[in-house]
Amino acid sequence: MKSINKTLALIALASSSAAFAASDFDTLDVDGNGAISQSEASVDAKLMSMFSELDTDQNGELSKEEFSKA
Repeated sequence: MKSINKTLALIALASSSAAFAASDFDTLDVDGNGAISQSEASVDAKLMSMFSELDTDQNGELSKEEFSKA
Protein backbone atom coordinates (compact mmCIF):
# COMPACT_ATOMS: atom_id res chain seq x y z
CA MET A 1 0.00 0.00 0.00
CA LYS A 2 2.85 2.40 0.83
CA SER A 3 4.46 1.86 -2.57
CA ILE A 4 1.17 2.65 -4.32
CA ASN A 5 0.88 5.91 -2.39
CA LYS A 6 4.49 6.80 -3.21
CA THR A 7 3.91 6.02 -6.87
CA LEU A 8 0.78 8.15 -6.99
CA ALA A 9 2.61 11.00 -5.24
CA LEU A 10 5.45 10.83 -7.77
CA ILE A 11 3.00 10.84 -10.68
CA ALA A 12 1.21 13.88 -9.24
CA LEU A 13 4.52 15.68 -8.74
CA ALA A 14 5.67 14.90 -12.27
CA SER A 15 2.37 16.08 -13.71
CA SER A 16 2.44 19.37 -11.84
CA SER A 17 6.06 19.96 -12.84
CA ALA A 18 5.21 19.35 -16.49
CA ALA A 19 2.30 21.76 -16.32
CA PHE A 20 4.49 24.40 -14.70
CA ALA A 21 7.18 23.97 -17.34
CA ALA A 22 4.57 24.42 -20.05
CA SER A 23 4.08 28.05 -19.08
CA ASP A 24 7.01 29.08 -21.31
CA PHE A 25 5.90 30.70 -24.61
CA ASP A 26 8.05 28.51 -26.87
CA THR A 27 6.94 25.35 -25.08
CA LEU A 28 3.26 26.28 -25.40
CA ASP A 29 3.64 27.26 -29.08
CA VAL A 30 3.64 23.62 -30.14
CA ASP A 31 3.27 24.26 -33.88
CA GLY A 32 5.97 26.95 -33.83
CA ASN A 33 3.90 29.58 -35.66
CA GLY A 34 4.80 32.37 -33.23
CA ALA A 35 1.41 32.43 -31.50
CA ILE A 36 -0.38 30.40 -28.83
CA SER A 37 -3.83 29.20 -29.84
CA GLN A 38 -6.56 28.40 -27.32
CA SER A 39 -5.93 24.74 -28.04
CA GLU A 40 -2.23 25.11 -27.19
CA ALA A 41 -3.03 27.21 -24.11
CA SER A 42 -5.47 24.58 -22.79
CA VAL A 43 -2.62 22.71 -21.06
CA ASP A 44 -2.23 25.64 -18.63
CA ALA A 45 -5.37 26.31 -16.56
CA LYS A 46 -4.14 29.69 -15.33
CA LEU A 47 -3.38 30.86 -18.86
CA MET A 48 -6.78 29.65 -20.09
CA SER A 49 -8.54 31.61 -17.36
CA MET A 50 -6.81 34.78 -18.59
CA PHE A 51 -6.81 34.02 -22.33
CA SER A 52 -9.62 36.35 -23.40
CA GLU A 53 -8.20 39.21 -21.34
CA LEU A 54 -4.69 38.70 -22.77
CA ASP A 55 -5.90 38.35 -26.38
CA THR A 56 -6.20 42.12 -26.83
CA ASP A 57 -6.66 41.98 -30.62
CA GLN A 58 -9.29 39.23 -30.22
CA ASN A 59 -7.81 37.05 -32.97
CA GLY A 60 -8.01 33.85 -30.93
CA GLU A 61 -4.24 33.62 -30.45
CA LEU A 62 -1.69 35.07 -28.08
CA SER A 63 1.37 36.75 -29.53
CA LYS A 64 4.63 36.85 -27.55
CA GLU A 65 3.76 40.43 -26.59
CA GLU A 66 0.28 39.47 -25.35
CA PHE A 67 1.64 36.41 -23.53
CA SER A 68 4.31 38.49 -21.77
CA LYS A 69 1.53 40.30 -19.88
CA ALA A 70 0.41 37.07 -18.23
